[in-house]
Amino acid sequence: MGTVVSQGDTLRYQLVGLIPHLRRFARGLTKDPDKADDLVQEACERALKKLNRTEDALHLKNLLYRIIYNRWIDKLRRRKTRITKLNVLSEQNKFKPSDPHSGDHLDTVMDLQGALDKLDEEHRAAIMLIGVEGYSYAEAASVLEVPPGTVASRVARARSKLGDLLYSRQEESFMTRRMKQLRKENEPEI
Repeated sequence: MGTVVSQGDTLRYQLVGLIPHLRRFARGLTKDPDKADDLVQEACERALKKLNRTEDALHLKNLLYRIIYNRWIDKLRRRKTRITKLNVLSEQNKFKPSDPHSGDHLDTVMDLQGALDKLDEEHRAAIMLIGVEGYSYAEAASVLEVPPGTVASRVARARSKLGDLLYSRQEESFMTRRMKQLRKENEPEI
């Protein structure tokens, strides 16, 4: 006898298949694998609760991406509010929140992830949905809850910024290699 698969089971199987894509999107937003996994877990829990109520599986993927994006924005807002409150409460503004991008990073190798990290949240989310997840502009607009034209301009700005960051790093890397080569050529032999 064949087993009967319910619509709920089908949704759960679809959800499991989407998890790698959701994790990639969440990691692109948060820059932290643990925080990304937490976001994905929250999104899955919320989606399952919502789908159990509505049984609407048509937009499962969009729903999950939207939940991840909205929860991430909520956490950013809460963190900014908390940091602001800490600054106000600290005496003579002695406490300053640490900036993960501060300091001298000229000697580090910059890759695409490093360049993505330098983008602001809105541009990074747009480029992740379009460039990494393969969403259309209309689909990304639905997830981000903005007009498609806004998504297009965010993606264009993100691509331009990424190009500038990667190109300048490539030029710098080329110049460093060339200088090392010239030094090696000009060193006296012993």
